[in-house]
Amino acid sequence: MLVCALVFAVGAAAMAKSAIFWTAPNPSQEVFWHEMAKRFMAENPEYNIQILPMAEAPSSEATILTAIAGGTAPAASENIFIGFGAELVQSQALVPLDTMPGWDELIAARKMEEAIKGWVFPDGHYYILPIYCNPILYGWRTDILAELGVDGIPETYEEIIEVGRLAKEQDMFLMIRPALVMPNWWERWFDFFTLYDAIRGDVPFITGSEITADEDAVLDVFQFYYDLAQEGLILTQEVPDPFQIGMSVWIELGPWTFPGWREQYPEMVYGETYTLTMPPIPEKHRTDAAGNTFADAKGLVLYAQAGQEEREAVWDFIRWVFSNPDHDLLWIETTALPPVRDDLADNPVFAAYLEAAPYLVPYAESLPLAVPPFTHSAFADIQTALGEEGLIPVVRLQKTPEQAWADAKAEINRILSR
Repeated sequence: MLVCALVFAVGAAAMAKSAIFWTAPNPSQEVFWHEMAKRFMAENPEYNIQILPMAEAPSSEATILTAIAGGTAPAASENIFIGFGAELVQSQALVPLDTMPGWDELIAARKMEEAIKGWVFPDGHYYILPIYCNPILYGWRTDILAELGVDGIPETYEEIIEVGRLAKEQDMFLMIRPALVMPNWWERWFDFFTLYDAIRGDVPFITGSEITADEDAVLDVFQFYYDLAQEGLILTQEVPDPFQIGMSVWIELGPWTFPGWREQYPEMVYGETYTLTMPPIPEKHRTDAAGNTFADAKGLVLYAQAGQEEREAVWDFIRWVFSNPDHDLLWIETTALPPVRDDLADNPVFAAYLEAAPYLVPYAESLPLAVPPFTHSAFADIQTALGEEGLIPVVRLQKTPEQAWADAKAEINRILSR
């Protein structure tokens, strides 16, 4: 009798609508997905959704590429940012999600009609469903600004330079950011693209295999950093926690920053010692700036090598997860990562959570305005060139903004023509 029961159980699992879903190598995300699969299968016992974390070493991207090459990719996975997604699209490894049943209904149900616009690929398809987004905002030490006699929060480059001069008179810096002179490609997200997107986030930096950036906006950003460096208002040496200890008054911040402050710097209180703002713009663009910021965001994909039944099963699961705002509430409670929803700031489902963490409200409000990275498989080389030939020599006063952009553009064009 026991043998018969085991045979029946194995047979039932084999006949179930089965699929494997890989989570990010992050324990909190794995916890969320296990809970979602448990609830989904309780409501839909004909499904068998297996949740497995992807290997972290040498990197999650390498794990995915190895699995694809070996024919062992899952039906779906999360942890995909749009640049790596472009590499996978180029190799025809992904399924266009907008060709799957219920795509439009899913986008409407999750209230992400605005946020999804930045995720369209050059061929017009959507290959990534963004799950979470960390808009990058700027922090100001409002207590120090008050001591400096500054009324209000600076919004333009010109106003920021004036504040920097006042800070310098008191032996402080406007900003301390060693990464400004580091060639790590991802750092350009946080020092260049935040400011570029504020001016012209509606104009992609790269489209297909061409530079389509608004060149005046690029030069505006370079000139701003050049002016700050020339006046000695920024420091690129390593200083532990300069913003928190009052050595600087301005810093770029993601929402992951604040949990650590509660224990180490309890005096850092949102609305009392600091505030958060969107990126600044030049005065000349006060009336016509795009008003965006950069989105440090990732999402999920379906893999083309999975069988049709597997893809359909995991897609049913995905639609179930993201059609219910209560699931997004569980997501942010479990992971502390803001879900990609246009209504995050005003949906009553999230009100209590945001009330308990008021510093997240500006991030929720800015989420529809956050622009993801450009879509090109050579993203790392392109942004390395942007730093090594462009921004870094500008900050070091080794090149004028015009020469730096000319050199960076030439190198990026060489990369694009490979």
